[in-house]
Amino acid sequence: MIIIPAIDIKNGKCVRLYQGRMNKETVFSDDPAAMARRWVDEGAQLIHVVDLDGAVEKRPQNLKSIKKIIDSIDVDIQVGGGVRNENIVKTLVELGIKRIIIGTEAIKNPQFVKHLCKTLPNRIVVGIDARDGLVAIEGWTKTTRIKAVDLARRFEDCGVAAINFTDIHRDGMETGPNIEETRRLAEAVSIPVVASGGVSSIEDIKNLMPLKVFGVMGIITGRALYTGGLKLKEAIEIAERWT
Repeated sequence: MIIIPAIDIKNGKCVRLYQGRMNKETVFSDDPAAMARRWVDEGAQLIHVVDLDGAVEKRPQNLKSIKKIIDSIDVDIQVGGGVRNENIVKTLVELGIKRIIIGTEAIKNPQFVKHLCKTLPNRIVVGIDARDGLVAIEGWTKTTRIKAVDLARRFEDCGVAAINFTDIHRDGMETGPNIEETRRLAEAVSIPVVASGGVSSIEDIKNLMPLKVFGVMGIITGRALYTGGLKLKEAIEIAERWT
């Protein structure tokens, strides 16, 4: 299992939101690339980047900042936020992004995701963000009536690299991850799952480790890294020791 630091970009700055609310932000750095370098220096093997403005505006808005991250580090990044059509995907690929996260379009246009999985094998990640078990879209501004598990099952056997599962109520709150919902989702599909939302301490990392047997292959953490509640090196060491 790998520990994946999150870099959320809004107006070119590295921020963290509370429960995905765009008006509830804390700015942690004016230089997202510098933050990426820090996490790589501490052992990160993959960086999770979200273009928050892109998620709301329906197309990426922070490509310059993302390109600076790519040019600054020697590990892969995965990017989400505003990926709505094939032209945007092409732009991101040309930029050098390893994995591309599809969220809203996974609900609105699942065939688009399946097509991308064929043209870009093992590079498409489905982002499933849930509020009370129901999928939220459009930068978390709208909640559907579709259950997270049901959406995940739609993408079985089509070549999705992973599912990023975020419990919105936990995101940015440092209250601990939703272990039960994460386990339920991982058990329901054969696609590798990445847990996200609320991961705030070494105990949270330890509590998620047993989910590896169900197919949870990674943990995304953000705010706790920036506030100091979680030390990346320590988290990575625990994940690497776990068998």
